[in-house]
Formats: sequence, C-alpha cells, structure tokens
Amino acid sequence: MFTDPNPYFSVPHHFTAYLSQWPNSQPLPSEMALRSMQSLGIQLLSEVKTLEANCLLQLRHLDNDAKAVVDFLKLQSRKVDLVLQHVLEKETQEGEKCIGSQFGGSGLRLFTPSALTIGTHYKITLFIHDELVAILCFGKVVATQPITAVQSQNNEHNISAESAAKPCDAQWQADVEFSQILEADVEQLVKASLNVQQKQLKLRKLSRDEHQ
Repeated sequence: MFTDPNPYFSVPHHFTAYLSQWPNSQPLPSEMALRSMQSLGIQLLSEVKTLEANCLLQLRHLDNDAKAVVDFLKLQSRKVDLVLQHVLEKETQEGEKCIGSQFGGSGLRLFTPSALTIGTHYKITLFIHDELVAILCFGKVVATQPITAVQSQNNEHNISAESAAKPCDAQWQADVEFSQILEADVEQLVKASLNVQQKQLKLRKLSRDEHQ
C-alpha cells in the first residue's frame, strides 16, 4: 500500500478525513508547532486518552479482586472519550472532506473527488469514529489512480463489494504517507489498526462457523 520499506501494519476500515493543501513554499511544522495547531477538542481527547492509559497501566498491578474496578473505570473512560469525539465531529472542520478506506501507522488510503498531485503535502484532520481516534497530522501523496482502475483490480482479485465500497462522488483513490505526525498519534493508529483487525477476524470466524 505504501512506499515506506518498513511500513506499519495497515487495515481496511472506513473513516473521515479533512484535507487542506499545504503550500510548497512553506516548510512542514515542527512537532511543537504541530501541537499548537491542534484544536482544543483534539488536545483534550489526546490528554484524556494519555491519562487513561497511564491510570489503567498502574491498575494492572492490582490483584484479581480489583478487576471489577478496572472494568468499571474502562467503561467510564470510554464514555468520556465518546462525548469528546461527538463534540469534535460537530465542530466545523477546515479542508475538503474525504472518506478513507485504509489506515495504519505509516499512512492512509483515501477516496477523493479529484486527483491529488503526487508529492503534494496536506494538513489532515483524521477521525476514526469506531476507535475514538481524532488526529491532526501532515501527509504526502505517494500514489493516486482512478476509481475505475481500482474497481477493475478488485474484480480481478475477487475483493468484496463491501470492502471496496466508496462514496458516490469519489472518482480517485490516493495513498498518503505521514510526513509529520506526533509519536503518540502513531501509537494511537497502530493500536486502532490492531483492534480493527481483531474485530474483523472475529467476524470472519463467526461467519465461517455459521456456514459449517
């Protein structure tokens, strides 16, 4: 999927992304500048998820009697994440809205209404609703092709219509690799991709069991 010789794992999954082209004459922001560009909602969600992860890590050292407490705290933390995610998605977002079809720690695959120029950098606000992920990052277009070519390849490889589904107005598919992203956000994407893969494997197993 991506040109990186050592890419992170990526998984097919639909999500929403907002793209704003970054001027070629302007350097990419530093990590500190990227943090300052985050909306208040993204900052809050990131801080809450970091605190939750640290807290739950400490609770793992408790004995089995504390399992009910840990499960309760996980439920409460998910409620907080859901509220923050909902608020974020209701905010007015900058850039062109696109639907993504694949993501991982190295980059994204997107459906776009027009062709993106290879080598161009974009500021990307990324929302993966099911995994409660909201990220601001920068990416460079490394590949693009018409949807008609993609559909032909899918038919040749017997890829299901569901996994190849696209928005009605999408005419192009683009692969984008991250050119500036916080390390904590890479970790979020890697964790989310593994969670999605586990869910997909469970669904496939259930489907096989039902047809046996």
